[in-house]
Amino acid sequence: MVVLTALLATGLSVMSGRADSGSAGEISIRVSITGKMWWWRIVYEFPDGTRFETANELRLPVGEPVELALTTADVIHSFWAPALAGKLDMIPGRINTMTVTATEEGISRGQCAEYCGGAHAFMAFHVVSSSAEEFAAWSSKESGPRVPPSQRLDEETLAAIRAGAELFKVQGCGACHTVRGGGSFGTIGPDLTHVGGRLSLAAGTLPNDAEAFVRWIANTQHIKPGNAMPQYDILSSGELAELAAYLESLK
Repeated sequence: MVVLTALLATGLSVMSGRADSGSAGEISIRVSITGKMWWWRIVYEFPDGTRFETANELRLPVGEPVELALTTADVIHSFWAPALAGKLDMIPGRINTMTVTATEEGISRGQCAEYCGGAHAFMAFHVVSSSAEEFAAWSSKESGPRVPPSQRLDEETLAAIRAGAELFKVQGCGACHTVRGGGSFGTIGPDLTHVGGRLSLAAGTLPNDAEAFVRWIANTQHIKPGNAMPQYDILSSGELAELAAYLESLK
């Protein structure tokens, strides 16, 4: 009992300190995070009216308070980024808010902390804290349309990217995913406008590279059972490679 009491007092002290530091200063950025089965929809809102969507990755400027508005589109989830703050539940029909302030640059990991179904363990995200200048450069690029592939790439790679972009349209991927500047406006799944520039795929489940894109597209139900994306195992290995080349180029 003595040990547990000491741990409780220490924990409350640490949590109180983080809450005080997180609420200091004027809030200039609001991030709406919606828990989905099993990924995170993340929308940034700035005072000048700039608004853009990304997924499965939270980026913050060091030293600036950021308000997180947390809710869910299905079952109860729980947002937990240990490097920033404690856990806060995401409840259907309700928006819970917390203010966080990143104190140092770096990359940390977050996780859904409420059992939300069979793939609960595969519902993670990364928190990337950077300087105000780096964050401004990132948000400026992230809020824009997809960046066309560099013409410095060899012709074979460019041809694969073009073929993959066509496959993306033909296979109906745009019915669920948005690629701003790519003619796709789906809202069911994650926004893929800059998916190639993220740290991971499938909410922290896979690394972000062409091989992982191929694995995910062809075996999505094996990697994360029960998710809403169908498997495209009907595609040939060549078609999968082309589609992966296109998605990897979206940076």
